[in-house]
Amino acid sequence: MAQASRGKGSKGKTRPRSRSSNGSHEPASATPARDYSIAAVNRALDLLEALSRIGPAPLAALADDARCTRTAGFRLLRTLEARGFAIQDEARGMWRLGARWGVLGRAAVEQGALAATAMPVLAALGKTSGENAYLRVRDGLESETIAIYQTDPGLRLYSEVGKRQPLHAGSSRLLLAHAPESVQTQVLAQRLPRFTPATRTDSAWIAADLQRIRTRGYLLTTDEVVAGAATVAAPVRDASGQVVAVLSVSAPSMRMRPPRPRTLLPMVLDAAQKLSRMLGAASGESHAKPTESERRGAAVSGHSSTVVAPALASPGPHSIFR
Repeated sequence: MAQASRGKGSKGKTRPRSRSSNGSHEPASATPARDYSIAAVNRALDLLEALSRIGPAPLAALADDARCTRTAGFRLLRTLEARGFAIQDEARGMWRLGARWGVLGRAAVEQGALAATAMPVLAALGKTSGENAYLRVRDGLESETIAIYQTDPGLRLYSEVGKRQPLHAGSSRLLLAHAPESVQTQVLAQRLPRFTPATRTDSAWIAADLQRIRTRGYLLTTDEVVAGAATVAAPVRDASGQVVAVLSVSAPSMRMRPPRPRTLLPMVLDAAQKLSRMLGAASGESHAKPTESERRGAAVSGHSSTVVAPALASPGPHSIFR
């Protein structure tokens, strides 16, 4: 009997499971993911991000911004200085980024850092929206597609990786809106090509629209580059707050009749904000709902409206991703 009891016990018992806080059962052997982060490296990166935001700056300001002690900040900055990644103006006591960051920035571009970072975001947006997702950047007086997620092989692609086009039409105009004033002047001084009957080539209208785009925070276009194609686009920002890319979904106009663009817009904005946060941008941008007059204006111009934080709306210097 004792032997039978032991046999029954060994076969009848199951491995105990632990109950999680939400009531679900998990194997007792489940353990949290191991944390491989190194505190000193995190502090050094916090200091570098502080330098990129507020530098040149004194040690006290950098330490406060990076939330570390001045002693730790000083030692880390001296280490970075020895490697050429930070520079101190000893006469004024100010710290700034070192020239060696230019090498890393160029290497990041050459290795496709932005496209690689964006692909998971584009894939999630494509699957959620059911449309192809694109990422474009400005290169001089043109834009270039650097990443595409094709949701369905049967869906038409309206661009391809490496394709370049002028900045005045389609989603590229969002990049022009956030380009330095000298770039805007050069583009609008040229004779602008027309791709379809809907392409805007009036430099005065485009100049006014650039200001509207900076205020609105996103862009809807139809038929401007490819006849029968509509696009919903939003800006992507880096840690400095500058727009470094435009993220968009494009689809046949017949599938983008109202109210579908409005349905897709929150998805595109959320994806652009997520990618921006991955690049180090602040997460405090707000998108206000457009007024009725703005909606009427958007219906006429082919654009939609929203408001972004004014401090992030003005064009600025290049970042390492441009």
